[in-house]
Amino acid sequence: MSSAATRPTGEDDLWSVDQHLEDILSTVQPLEPIELQLLDAQGCVLVEDVTVPVSLPPFDNSSMDGYAVRIADVEGASEEFPAALEVVGDVAAGADDPVRVGPGQAARIMTGAPLPPGAEAVVPVEWTDGGLGEGPAGGMRARSLAPEDAGGQVRVHRPVEARAHVRAEGSDVKAGDRALEAGTILGPSQIALLAAIGRGTVRVRPRPRVVVVSTGSELVQPGEQLGRGRIYDSNSFALTAAARDAGAIAYRVGAVADDAETLRSTIEDQLIRADLLVTTGGVSVGAYDVVKEALADIGDEDVPGGGIEFRKLAMQPGKPQGFGSIGPDHTPLLALPGNPVSSYVSFELFARPAIRALMGLTDLHRPVVRATLTADKALRSPKGRRQFLRGRYADGEVTPVGGAGSHLVAALAHADALIVVPEDMESVEPGTEVDVVPLG
Repeated sequence: MSSAATRPTGEDDLWSVDQHLEDILSTVQPLEPIELQLLDAQGCVLVEDVTVPVSLPPFDNSSMDGYAVRIADVEGASEEFPAALEVVGDVAAGADDPVRVGPGQAARIMTGAPLPPGAEAVVPVEWTDGGLGEGPAGGMRARSLAPEDAGGQVRVHRPVEARAHVRAEGSDVKAGDRALEAGTILGPSQIALLAAIGRGTVRVRPRPRVVVVSTGSELVQPGEQLGRGRIYDSNSFALTAAARDAGAIAYRVGAVADDAETLRSTIEDQLIRADLLVTTGGVSVGAYDVVKEALADIGDEDVPGGGIEFRKLAMQPGKPQGFGSIGPDHTPLLALPGNPVSSYVSFELFARPAIRALMGLTDLHRPVVRATLTADKALRSPKGRRQFLRGRYADGEVTPVGGAGSHLVAALAHADALIVVPEDMESVEPGTEVDVVPLG
């Protein structure tokens, strides 16, 4: 929890966005590293540098189908006066004892096959008459030559330079090079590199497990009948998707009714699979805002400064917030407001950085860019509040989408950025440069 130096002193004082975020990030600690199989490590963060044990490729090999030759034997070759070479054998990919190429000889070679001893370059099959190995449509037909077949010939119509069409040993990475550095998020291409250098497992911080719980007796699951006074639960879907987008393994819990005991029991049941709990709704001052009541008895009071603290932030939307740790493992919990836009903006500002901190990343925040505001009229913002408006950003310009209402889900769906209006500005005129947080 926050130190006395940064904590607002009065009970009714507003926390700044930065104070609340600092409090969260000072509490959330990276998950302990584990060793995982490569595919299980996708999306995880490396905790140590990976050094290349063997060069890649590990041997000189052909970059195409053709013939392995000596340079002197095809020097001056042309369509009119081709070089006729004796084909001494085939070299297929995976060959461990390729034939030797001597003066006046060639070996038929397939893409990826090792360059045979004595050969200095590869002539593409298109530069030859195909020799004994031309297949349908001019393609190569890999087959082993018996000793009695070795006298066949291939005619080469062009000269080649030394090492032409040869992938050199270590031309990708060399033994001893650093393949990947600690802090790298493992995506498909990084996993491909690890497999290519022979790594079957890797040491990483696991993807955080995030449990999302929405609250409210008015909430109905999508696909069910919508009764009078009810609304569909969108928050749990939005935040679960946002958690997955941030890199987490996310679990969505169906909406919980406004009953403190039911909510308390649900949260306690979820602790076993949560590295971070996120609730939405029930953190304001209404008679049925039961999150405060439900969390009062399961706060982590044994930890100095522990428990769940509910506070008001100098921001719009998202003024009511809660944060703390609960349970025997001191699981961090973020209690977000229930209005859809407030909930999503709060997740972007506080939960997403927390997830990335759990992953062990140092780059926790989305980039902030400057853009010119394009709008029909000035934007208004409450004094002393940092406002986050939805917008569309492109080519250095940003246009507001929808109004400032915290219930406007459709506007949120059509936005791809947040427009940030700082606390000291009450009006932003069109043409003004503003801070923008792209959400893509």
